[in-house]
This record gives sequence, C-alpha cells and structure tokens, in this order.
Amino acid sequence: MSTSAFIVPIDPKNPSSTANAVPNVDIPQIWSTVPHGEKVPDVGTTRIFYNTPATKVTAVSSLGETFSSEKDVVKRELVRRSVGSAVKALKAFDGLKEVVIDASADPHAAAVAANLALYKFTLKTKPPSAFNPNLKEPIPPKLQFKPVETSKEWDRGVAYAYSQNLARTLSELPANMMTPTIFCERVKAEFSGVENVEIIVRDEDWAASKGMNTFLSVTHGTSEPAKFLEIHYKGAPQKDAQPLAFVGKGITFDSGGISLKPGAGMKLMRGDMGGAAVVVSATLAIAKLKLPVNLITITPLTENMPGPSATKPGDIIYAMNGKSVEVDNTDAEGRLVLSDAIYYASTEYKPHTLIDVATLTGAIWIALGEVYNGVFSSSDDLWQRLQSAGEHEFDRFWRMPLSEDYGPQIYSSNADLCNTGGTPAGSCTAALFLKGFAPGIEAEGSAEPAMKWAHVDMIIAAMESNKATPYQEVGMTGRPVRALIEYVRGLGK
Repeated sequence: MSTSAFIVPIDPKNPSSTANAVPNVDIPQIWSTVPHGEKVPDVGTTRIFYNTPATKVTAVSSLGETFSSEKDVVKRELVRRSVGSAVKALKAFDGLKEVVIDASADPHAAAVAANLALYKFTLKTKPPSAFNPNLKEPIPPKLQFKPVETSKEWDRGVAYAYSQNLARTLSELPANMMTPTIFCERVKAEFSGVENVEIIVRDEDWAASKGMNTFLSVTHGTSEPAKFLEIHYKGAPQKDAQPLAFVGKGITFDSGGISLKPGAGMKLMRGDMGGAAVVVSATLAIAKLKLPVNLITITPLTENMPGPSATKPGDIIYAMNGKSVEVDNTDAEGRLVLSDAIYYASTEYKPHTLIDVATLTGAIWIALGEVYNGVFSSSDDLWQRLQSAGEHEFDRFWRMPLSEDYGPQIYSSNADLCNTGGTPAGSCTAALFLKGFAPGIEAEGSAEPAMKWAHVDMIIAAMESNKATPYQEVGMTGRPVRALIEYVRGLGK
C-alpha cells in the first residue's frame, strides 16, 4: 500500500473544476467511470480509486448537487462534509501516512474537517492509545494532512480543529484522570511557549479570601482540591486595553451532591467541565493565532460530591457580591460556581464583554436538542456577532429569552435568589440567576451598558453525542470552540 493518498472534493455538476487537482490524474475522467445513475451523488459520497499515476489511492468526494449555487456559509459546510467523509473512508486503510488534500474550495473548512474527522477518543491499549496519560512518548496521529497549496487559511483551520479536539479530550478523560489539579497542569502544558500568555492557578484559601462562598459551597463534598484558573492573554496593540472575558464552568465530575443524580448515565458527568474545556481551548487558538485582543479566561474547577461536609438542600449562602442564595437543589451547582466567577471577572478586570459557557441545564437539551447551543444575552450586538460566528463555523447558536418575567420562580424564597426555579423554563431561570452576578449589563440613564454579557448553555450539544456527522465521530463534541474563536476573530474586522 502506498504511504500517501489524495483527497479531492468534487462538484458533481462541474467536475472539470478539479481537472488539475492532482498531478497527472484526470479527476473528472475517473469520476465519470463510476456509475452514479440519474441522481447526483449526495454530499460526502466518496469513491476510492486505486493505482492512479500520482498515488495508489485517490479519494474523490462529492460536494453535492447544489454546491455551485449555494451561499458561502453553506458551501463551507459542504466542504467540511465532503472532506470529512473522505478522511473517514481513508483512515480505515492500513499503511497510509500522508494525505494531500485539494483544499481550493475552502482551505479553512477543509483543514477543520480533516483534523476533526481523524479524531477518535479511546483508552483501549491495543493498538496503543494516544490519549493514555501514562505514555512516555506521544503517539503521532495515524494520518498527516497537507494541502496541495499552503495558505494562512489552511493553517488557521488546523488551529481551530486542534483546539476543538483538545476540548473533546479534556471532556472525554474520566474524572480520575481529569481532576481540577490535572486540568490546570494540562492547560499549562498546552500553553507552554505560547506568547503573551500568563497562567495563574489559585486555591481555595484565595477564593475564601475573596468571599467566593457560592463557589466554595460546591467544593465541600469532595476531597479533591478545588482550583480557580485564570489565563491572561494580551494580544491587543495596547496591552492595557479593556479586555474581553470568558468564564467556563469546570465541574470535573458532577454526582449531583446530596441531591444525587440517578446512576444510569452518570459517567457522562465527567464532561460537566465542558464549559471550562471550551473556553481554555478557544483561548489557546486565539493566542496561537495572535488575534489582536486582550482576553481574560476564568474557570472555577471542582467536583460536586455528596461527602459528609457537602452543602445541603435548604442551605443559604452569601455570594461574593453580597447576595444571599438558597440552595434548593445541590445538583444545580453550575450556577453557584459561575456566579462568583462572573462577578469576580466583571469587577476585577472590567471587561467590555463577558461570555460565560456552561453545561448548565438539561432543559436546554429539551428545548434545542443537539443542533444548537442556547444563548441568553443582554446585548443585541453581541448576540448578532455570536450568531454570525456560529453560522460561519456551522457551530450554531439559538437565542433564548432573558426575561424578568421568569423572576418569581427564583426570587420567591428566604434568600435573594434560589438556585432552582422548578421545571418550567429551567434554562431561562438559570440564565436569569446568573444575570444577577453580571454588574454593568443594564443601561443607566442615557449611558450605554458598561458590559455586554452572554450566557451560553451547551449541555448536550457539547457533551456526548450519539449522532456521528461526516466530520465527527460520536462522543464529546468540543462545541462551541470554533464559534468562540471565530467570534473573537470577527472583532478585528
């Protein structure tokens, strides 16, 4: 078997456009040798050709019937599906090492798809897993990709995909291999050598000194030390320019605490730090690509366990901002760790925009399934930018209502706020709870709000999906990493 192969996406209605894609190979001619019938092959339909002059393996994959007439945002997704399908077909071959891709239709999308499609998490020992934390030497990926023509767009797509795959890995690793301490060490290793970055790991004593009692209330049931991770990236021309802030929920395992979850499916709760995984991974790409922003990324990290000192339903806690919070259900812990983190980030660093990301509610899955991530935002401009970035990367968002009309569900208790508001509109009441810890998002008089805020609820869309796509296998998805990177890239336009 040859050690290299070609992938060529082809517009089946205009096959001549790929005539020069592979040296000495007439792609339109070999494509025509396969009987397709009267129906134009669906996007991702892949044909493998052997013993072609330039290489012994050439994979030609359909871009679908409508490619030439579609808008750019749709064309990008068709390229991703076409290239991803071809990679999935080729990675089953033994002996292949290097794959050259005709990325001319969209280099960024082709690079994203190739690198996402290759990813498959496993800790099986035969063959040896690249994800085994005990490895002495890293195992190289099965396939190495390169474009026919190099470009900045291809390199950018590689960075987007690497970060999404990192978020997938952080979420996939079981809780005994991804504690708060290990998470911080892995982040330090990933950022090693990246310019203009400072990483600060804070402990529970520091959090106590800041009055982060809602965060610390979740830590009481576990023996694993909690961490409060900060990543400071200064990429703006003015190093003191007002920053953007990301905050990610980092529950490295969520048993539910005293309000214990059912045992069935609980192992999925290793991914309840998906928000933290997403924001640190997006930050890595932003820093590697040297995007011209200042960014503060914060992740409160802890387990939520039912230990002898665990917070009990009915307990009332005073948060960092002084508000009293009744804990109705200890399984609604994400908003507790986020509330102090959001308040700290907004008051300590005074960002112009704060986006928090969390696997927060099952209710968002009921509302949106696996297709969209929910967004609650105080700013129309911020929402529009996030929506545009999500559409660009097909890593999509749907705006949800952020309304005080849901307030009675969480205001009617013995404290200022209750951490649950019952079953109805569960994702909406969770977002409204967090709103109370984001000062500056309301306009005062004629002045503009001091801060734009968005809360991304990504429960199932980021955690384990049972639906494979042409460029992703089943498992933790790493969404919405690419959308956040693209949002930041868009700030410079």
